[in-house]
Amino acid sequence: MASATERYGDWPLKRLMTEVVGSGHKSADDMTRDQASEAFRRILDDDPDRTTLGAFWLANRWKRNTPEELGAYVDVMAAGVETAEPDCDPVDCGANYDGKGRTALLGVAAGLVAAAAGTPVVVHSGDRVPTQKQDAYKHVLDELGVRTELSPDESAEMTDEVGFGFYYQPAFAPEVDALFDRRDKMGVRTFVNTIETLANPASASVHLGSFYHLPYAKRIIDTFGASETSDIERVVMFQGLEGYDDIRPGSTKVAVWDHGSEIEDFDIETPEYGMDLESDDLGVDDVAVDSAAITEEILRGDRRDQFADAVAVNAALRIYAGGGVSDISEGLDVAREAIESAEPADRLDALRAF
Repeated sequence: MASATERYGDWPLKRLMTEVVGSGHKSADDMTRDQASEAFRRILDDDPDRTTLGAFWLANRWKRNTPEELGAYVDVMAAGVETAEPDCDPVDCGANYDGKGRTALLGVAAGLVAAAAGTPVVVHSGDRVPTQKQDAYKHVLDELGVRTELSPDESAEMTDEVGFGFYYQPAFAPEVDALFDRRDKMGVRTFVNTIETLANPASASVHLGSFYHLPYAKRIIDTFGASETSDIERVVMFQGLEGYDDIRPGSTKVAVWDHGSEIEDFDIETPEYGMDLESDDLGVDDVAVDSAAITEEILRGDRRDQFADAVAVNAALRIYAGGGVSDISEGLDVAREAIESAEPADRLDALRAF
């Protein structure tokens, strides 16, 4: 068993399993901040044996992490994250890194439309991240011919030049990327899937993220509050399609938190905007290839179907998150005006030329 050392403290993962988190989802105790910090530091250093690590990850999944635990994990991760802050202050889109498998990934198109409307956006992802290992931002950008394996400084420069930037996890968070094989062998999501979306490599002041249920959104907002390294001033969370940062057609719950304020929530009802859509209407055969083609066609003005509607409402949410408009309806007007211009296509060209 890994033991206490000068580098760590008194809580190797086996002891945490025995005395704190490992007694089952109803009787397990929560960790203190120090215990959670030490646990994740040991994990990143490859200290625990693989059996104990797997058990610890499952125990965290069963009992559900508290914001204090997640905040500690975020802070340990942050010590190994290389941030590069662009001159602009973009909206940070922390979509689930393990990707989508059934519906188009619209965030590239929506981000470029938002950028054309004056709201800079950054996105970040890895490459086939466990457990789903499906298509994420990187793969759509690759299909569009955009360079993705960038250093953080290059990503910041891209953001300032284009208004849209991509940060690549192996470059800005190599310690987390190094967990790939161990995460892959788990077969289920772990807390790493949650915290990697909160990495914020551009040091943005606004985070846009997705959730399945409103209590999870509150937990993420409280996690930012519990983190000692986070400078996030505004969080907008919403129910994402396939858990990603694409709005679900129909009714979507949105939770908004501004520093010093209580959490507020509202619903986006796409039928109210003349969008008679269902999730299946956004289905594709090949997420990366088809999403790239859809992105190009919408930005060039060659497509005015349900995908164009979905891009407009997703761009509106990004513009709203960044503070450019007061509500989604106003954001839609701004987004549609941008789509009608040549500006989004010009920004796509600039992205390819970077």
